[in-house]
Amino acid sequence: MPELPEVEALADYLRAHAVGLPVGRIDVSAFSVLKTFDPPVTALYGQTVTGAHRWAKYLGLQVGEWHLITHLSRAGWLRWSDKLAATPLKPGKGPIALRVHLGTPGEAPGFDLTEAGTQKRLAVWLVDDPAKVPGIASLGPDALALGPEELAAVLRGNTGRIKSVITDQKVIAGIGNAYSDEILHVAKLSPFATAGKLTDAQLGALHDAMISVLTDAVARSVGQQAATLKGEKRSGLRVHARTGMPCPVCGDTVREVSFADKSFQYCATCQTGGKVLADRRMSKLLK
Repeated sequence: MPELPEVEALADYLRAHAVGLPVGRIDVSAFSVLKTFDPPVTALYGQTVTGAHRWAKYLGLQVGEWHLITHLSRAGWLRWSDKLAATPLKPGKGPIALRVHLGTPGEAPGFDLTEAGTQKRLAVWLVDDPAKVPGIASLGPDALALGPEELAAVLRGNTGRIKSVITDQKVIAGIGNAYSDEILHVAKLSPFATAGKLTDAQLGALHDAMISVLTDAVARSVGQQAATLKGEKRSGLRVHARTGMPCPVCGDTVREVSFADKSFQYCATCQTGGKVLADRRMSKLLK
C-alpha cells in the first residue's frame, strides 16, 4: 500500500508534470471506483490543472475549483505516460480503473489509476472541498506535522497496541503497515507495547524514529518516476517484508507475526528484549 512518502512523491511528480495542462478526457473503466457522481468527471474537461496535493495517504489533483482525489488502497497505483493512447478504455478490461488525458487524447501525456488483484478498493472522488471526502474529514494530524508534545498528547490514555495505534488514520495520518514496522524497529519498541503506557524516553524515541524514517523515505522518493517508487521503497526497508533475513542492526533473524490478511515484521533482539511474539495464525494451527 502506498504510504505518506510514496503519495508525497506522486503529488510532487504531478506538480512537476501535470500542472498547467488542460484535462482533455477522462476514461472510466471500473465505474465502481467513482464514489461521487455530481458533478460528473466531464466537468473537468478543458479546465487547467493548477496543483497536486497530499492528505495523509490520499492523493489529489486540483483542476480549477475541483479536486480529483484518489485513495490507492492496498493494490492501487498511478502510472504516468508521456503519450497516452487515444483509444477509449473498455469497461471492466484489465487493471486500469481510470485514465486522465491531459491535452488532446493520443497526442499528450496523462496517467492511469490501476489496481491489481481481485479486491477492488481503489476509490476516486470529485469534490469542490477535500473535506467532503469522508476519509479526509476524519484524519488525525499528519505524522510529519506532529511535535513531541503533540505525539504524547495523541497517545495519552490509549490502551491499544502501538503498532495498531500509529497506523490508525484517525489517530495519526499517513503511516501504514510498512513504515510502522520501520519506525518501531528504529525506536526499539515492541509492536505490542501499550501506546498510552510508553515512558517519556520511549515517546521521545518514537517521535525521533517517526520523523527520521518518514523524512528519509520522502527524500529518497521525491524526484523518482512513479514507475520506480515501489522499488525505491523496498530497497530502503530494514525489517518490513524481510522475514527470515538478518536484522541490519544486530544480525538476529527478522521475525513475523501473521494475521488473516496481513503481517508485520520485527527484530526480537532490538525490540522485545529477545522475546518472540505470538504468531496468531500459527497459534490457531497448533491448537
